[in-house]
Amino acid sequence: MGAEMTATAFTPLAALIGGGMIGAAAVALLVTTGRIAGISGFAARLLPPYADGGLSGRLAFVLGIIAAPLVVMVISGTAPVPHIAAGAPVLVLAGLLVGFGAVWGNGCTSGHGVCGLARLSVRSIVATAVFMATAIATVFLTRHLP
Repeated sequence: MGAEMTATAFTPLAALIGGGMIGAAAVALLVTTGRIAGISGFAARLLPPYADGGLSGRLAFVLGIIAAPLVVMVISGTAPVPHIAAGAPVLVLAGLLVGFGAVWGNGCTSGHGVCGLARLSVRSIVATAVFMATAIATVFLTRHLP
């Protein structure tokens, strides 16, 4: 299962601007609606039953995530060309595991890692430590062990 190492260009200015925009959006959402910007929670509550009147806001949030790269592509004139080495079965399994983890952990990386850490939530600190340790172990196992 030989893993191929690729280098990614580090762009500190783009990372700083992108991180600032994510933080500003998370703060704006919390201040205006009292909601945490957790993508898994927004996506999960797109499905019925609808317990509140927030469907349009959740739909706008998810559609914005989908539309943002398209807007960047239109503005810049270039589209990123992703390279995914894994096949469909691995991607489906990975998606199921991530979904299970988000439900089991009562949140996802954006909810815990961005918003929860900023609020110094102990649950989010633990969740973030667990998913980061799991990610590190997964990369180590898949890249360094046969």
